[in-house]
Parts: sequence; structure tokens; C-alpha cells
Amino acid sequence: MSQRLQRGAGILLPIFSLPSPYGIGTLGKEAREFAVSLKKAGQKYWQVLPTGPTGYGDSPYQSFSAFAGNPYLIDLPELIKEGLLREEEAASKSWGERLEAVDYGRMYQNRRDVLYLAFTRFFPKGEQAVSYERFQFENRDWLPDYCLFAALKHALKGAPLGEWPEDLRLRRPEALQEAKRRLQSEICFQEFCQFQFFRQWEAFRKVVREQGIDLIGDLPIYASMDSADVWAHPELFQLDERRRPVAVAGVPPDAFTELGQLWGNPLYDWEQMERDHFTWWRSRMQSCARLFDAVRLDHFIGIVRYYGVPAGAEDARGGDYFPGPGRKLLEAISEEAGETKIIAEDLGVFLPEVKALLSEMGYPNMKVLEFGFDGGPDNEHAPHNYSRNCVVYGGTHDNETMAGYLDGRSDRELSYAYDYFGVSDRKALQKAMIRAAYASVADVAIFQMQDILGLGNKARMNFPGHMGGNWQWRLLPGQVTEAVWEELRNFAWLYGR
Repeated sequence: MSQRLQRGAGILLPIFSLPSPYGIGTLGKEAREFAVSLKKAGQKYWQVLPTGPTGYGDSPYQSFSAFAGNPYLIDLPELIKEGLLREEEAASKSWGERLEAVDYGRMYQNRRDVLYLAFTRFFPKGEQAVSYERFQFENRDWLPDYCLFAALKHALKGAPLGEWPEDLRLRRPEALQEAKRRLQSEICFQEFCQFQFFRQWEAFRKVVREQGIDLIGDLPIYASMDSADVWAHPELFQLDERRRPVAVAGVPPDAFTELGQLWGNPLYDWEQMERDHFTWWRSRMQSCARLFDAVRLDHFIGIVRYYGVPAGAEDARGGDYFPGPGRKLLEAISEEAGETKIIAEDLGVFLPEVKALLSEMGYPNMKVLEFGFDGGPDNEHAPHNYSRNCVVYGGTHDNETMAGYLDGRSDRELSYAYDYFGVSDRKALQKAMIRAAYASVADVAIFQMQDILGLGNKARMNFPGHMGGNWQWRLLPGQVTEAVWEELRNFAWLYGR
């Protein structure tokens, strides 16, 4: 199957960044309205970040599950329509004072109470009961483990997996049986949250499809150490006999981070995964294919070779590279993808093996305009060097906003970019960069909503290696004007997107 994406343009905006009166973007009315706006603006793609339940640090890339949905994204007005909540109950909690940022502390304190109240009124009957049973059956491979994991985490006041009592952490049968009996109500609540999330997702995706918009999701390469996946499938990870990580993931020092990045995720036991025919990965891809029309495969380089750091290291300087599973894993993933396309996030150190594997698999790769204007005309991120089978971004969720990037550079540093685009000031340069991406041969051009709005680094999504203040930015009601949508529509028409 061809992996080529239809020529078009799109917006990168996480679900949690949508406006809503309840502290965080959700799968409700505002999401549907955004899809309608994208259609009117001539856009064909909406890219979101991972949608799993987030843990410490609020990162969608450190989820409690590779399969579950984030309960925070459940739309409260939809529960009101179902008769599971009253408006005054949804409004009774404080969701934070700043509309432009998610207050995760308030979410943690208050969202569960409201969702639990809805759960106490949930008694599925008739068609809904059939739907609920079908949901349980179709997700039987991961749902019971996740719901028990989440129930235990709640009972243990949020303690990470590594701090759980040994009987539970090591999944001793008698301890699990006792926990299932003791926490039955909480397990059912967690199951209710997952049912509501995926039910609302289906309704949301139906509207998005009706607008002719393709959803692009994100598949993080690693699982969180504090996750139901590591707890339920320890044999798939590089753990010792006490199920502690032997080594953890990261990237070595580079021009951006002198200590490297110590992600802390447990590394996979790729030999065991291959013996198991990559069953867990196949299930992940099947799950993504049910949610998205295309999936960005995070840290593609790590599939060719990965960087491991000894567990307990203070930073990533003492690690080493090891061979990854390469084509064997990608063939397994592609078999499960069906019509869902795969985009390779191949950013990072240049490796000929990565380029060769990309060519073999036919996946589109990524270009980033912010990287394109140092090093001269041979820079692969400059528009004149693009091939069609790629996706160009202004910047990703891990980068400065475009305005922030340009404001932080001197005119001398920007002189090549000024000459390249034929402009002489930063504001004109940002607009010229967007136009150039739309005009390029790249099959797809995608910009963060912050960059379309010209926002500075206060709106930055994530600063890698920094704890706190990340994953918070939200779009304000009415912030995207008709003039903004009209300009995007004009660019899309001019350049055949």
C-alpha cells in the first residue's frame, strides 16, 4: 500500500488545547466546531498529540497506558445531555483561573469527582448496554489490566509503579485477586471513563470525517515506566528480576542539550518482542488505526538504533547505542495499519541506515522550517531541497514557536533567511515561511496553531528536559479570526492544497 499522503495543509493542535469552559479542551462542541473551521479554511489535516492518560509532568508522551484514553478529554456537556450530570454540578468545581492554560493541578483535584458522580448514575440499558458489552469485548486485551492498574494507583494515592507494595508490583496472583475484590467499584469507574472517552471519540471523528479532514495521531516510541503496559507485560522490557529497569531511554548530548536528554523510559527487549511476533506493537498499531487516518511514528531513528543509559544515571552522557529491530518491526506495524498512513519522525542525527529504511518502507518523513536556515543551501530542511513524500512543519511541539525562534536570533543569524525569502523583518519572515511551506513540493504542510497566530514563546508547548509549565497552552474563544482562516484558505487555493 502506498504511504503517500494527499497534497494538502493542516494544523497541529492537541485536543487539550481547544477552548472550553471546563479547564481543558475536550471531544465536545469546540472540537467539532474546529473541524468545521478547518474545512472552511481549505485545510485537509488536523494533527493532535497523544491522547492517553497523563502522569507526572503532564506529558502525553509519558502515559499510564499505550491504549487508554485520557479521561480529562471527556466532554462534560455531553454527559449533561445524557442525564449523567447537571450543569451546576459541572460548574461547581474550579478549573483554573487562566483560560489560556490548562491547570493540571485543578484537573487532578476536581475532574475525577465530577466524572465519578456521572458514573454513579450510569446504568446502561438496551442498545447502550449492548454497546458497552461490545466495548469490553473488543478491548479485552488491555482494558482489564489498565482499569486494575488505574484503580490501584488511585488507592495508593498516585504512587508510581516502582513504589507499589511488592506483591502488587510483581503481580502475585493472590494479591491481584484481593485487589480486584476490594476495588471492584473503582475498576468499574475506570472502565466507565474509557467507554465514555472512546464513545465520544467516535462521534468526534465522524464529524471530522464529514468535513473531509484527516486526523493525524502520534505514536510515542516508548512506554512509560509508570504504566499498565510495563506492569502487565514486564517480559517485553529490559527489567531485572525485581522488575526494575536495567537501562533507560534518552538521547546523547547535542547542540541543544550538553547533558543529553534522559527520558527514563524502560527499553524494550527487542529479541523477546520478535519471538512474540511483535504482538504488543501490532495491537498498538491496530488501536491507532481505529482512531486516526495517519500516525506519526515518534523517534523513528530509535527503531534503527536506540540509545540506552544505565539505570540510575544522573544524565544521558554515559549511554551507548544499540541496534534496533529495524524493518522487522515496521513490516509488522504496516500489516496492522490497514488504510492508516504512517509518517516517520526522523529528526535528529543523520544516519544513512535511516534514510535507506525510509526509502524501503515508503514512509513520508519530516522537515522543519526552523532548522532550515543555517549551514547554507545544502540544508535538507530548506524548502528547495524537499521531495514530495514529506511533511513540512514550521516547528514541532518540542520547538520554540516560530515567532519565539525568530525573536531570539540576531539579524546576522537571520541574514540567510532574509535573503532566501526576500524580506527584511521578522514579522514578514514568518509569513513568508508559511507561504513557502504551502508553495513547496512537500505533500503536506502543517503548522502549530500558535505559529499561525504569530505567538511568542509564552505559547510554547514543550521545553524538553524542563519540568513544569509544559503541555498547557490553550486557544482562547474567538482567538482565530475570520481573517486568519481566510489567509490560510487563500494559501491552500494558490498552491493546490
